[in-house]
Formats: sequence, structure tokens, C-alpha cells
Amino acid sequence: MDSGSSSVRLDPYTFKTRCIIASCKRALRGLRLVWAFAALAAACQLAVAQPAPAAPSAPPARFFVVLDAAHGGSDAGGHLGGNQLEKSFTLALSVRLRSLLGARGIQVVTTRDADVAVEPNRRAEIANHAQAQACLSLHATESGLGVHLFTSSLAPATTVRFAAWKTAQAGWVTRSLALAGVMNSALEHAGMRVTLGRTSLPAIDSMTCPVVAVEIAPEMGPDKKAAVGLDDPDYQARVATALAAALVEWRAEARQP
Repeated sequence: MDSGSSSVRLDPYTFKTRCIIASCKRALRGLRLVWAFAALAAACQLAVAQPAPAAPSAPPARFFVVLDAAHGGSDAGGHLGGNQLEKSFTLALSVRLRSLLGARGIQVVTTRDADVAVEPNRRAEIANHAQAQACLSLHATESGLGVHLFTSSLAPATTVRFAAWKTAQAGWVTRSLALAGVMNSALEHAGMRVTLGRTSLPAIDSMTCPVVAVEIAPEMGPDKKAAVGLDDPDYQARVATALAAALVEWRAEARQP
């Protein structure tokens, strides 16, 4: 070897120490990799074990009822017992029924809240704009006994997007008949005599929702004669309560899948 060159020689102890340190570093890196895989596996197991969060429940569909107090203003309607006018009776019934339905969580739209005249077309416009699930057209009479329920006399037809105004109810007649059935059951359950019929009324025939005309007559007694007049507060309250119960049942049926 040239005398100008030099060499570094490691003693056996130093060389052995460096080998041990290098081996430890490799082992440590291996352990870190094992720990990382173990942590990842544990996280995956935890994610599988935990149930997925429940999807938020959909809010209940809105449910509107339209109360259409017949007559009003210069249109007095019929003359009832106790010096009542039909327009006053129907408005009072609408106010009472609105309160009962509000207490049961049902939103109500009315065609009139005062002694004012409302044209038939305007009544239909209010009901159609509300997109109501039910509409009751309220009437009263001294003829007959009990409660008369009328649906449109139009023949049932397929619901279309743009229906002819004067026959728009045709697409809803089937649902209107179903509503009348629910109301019939509730009224009979309350012990009242019910008469079902079909008729043609301009406002009803132009409505695009289930609609029933409700005509209140004096209550029938055991002898099948008038026992309670329309001016009886208890009779009025029982009729309103039965109608409210019918609409609560109608809402429950409408929300069933």
C-alpha cells in the first residue's frame, strides 16, 4: 500500500454495535408498520360494529281543511227556527268547527269569516288554492231530520292537470264519496240520523278536492219526529264535535301508506 494513503479500521466492538443499532431501527420500523395495520383494522371493526345513524323521519304531510259557510251578506239563505237565518247558522258552525279542528292540530281555511257575500266561483278558488285534503260546504234547513250529506252528482272521471272549471270535481268524486262515508260513520256513531245524496252545486262542482255539502236539519227523536231544533246549543255542539271527529279520522286514513 502507498505510504500516502490511509485507511480506517473499525474495531470489532464498534462494528458489532453499529450492526445492532441498524437491526433495532429495522425492527422498530417493522413494529410501527404492524401497529399502523392493527390500528386500521380496529377502526374498520369499530365502523362495522356501530349502526348507521337513522335517517331523519320525514315531516308529516300538511293537512288542510276548507270550511265553506254557505250564503252571507245579502244572501240570507233559509229562515230557520228561533228567528235564525241560515247564513248566521252556517257561519257560527264554521267558527265552532274551526276551533275544534285547530285544537286537534288541523289547519283550516275558511271561505268567509264574517257576514259577507262570497260568489260560488270565489269559494271554489279558495278551496283549490288551499290544495285542501277536505272541504265541507255548510248548510242548514228546517226540512227533513238529522244531517244530510251531499256529494257532487258529476260522474267520476280521471283526474287531469287542467280540468274544465264547471266539472273539475269529476276527478275527485270518488274521494268525495269516501269522505262522505267517513263522515256518515262518525255522525251515526254520535247517534244522529244521516241521509246520503248526490246534488249539483256550482261551487262544489268546480272544486279540486274531496268535498261534501253538509246540511243540518232538526234532530230526530224516538218517535221519528223533530225533537231538537237547530237553535239548540247542545245539538249544535254535538254536530260540530262529530264532524271534527270525522275529519280527524279522514286525516289518519290520508296518512296511511
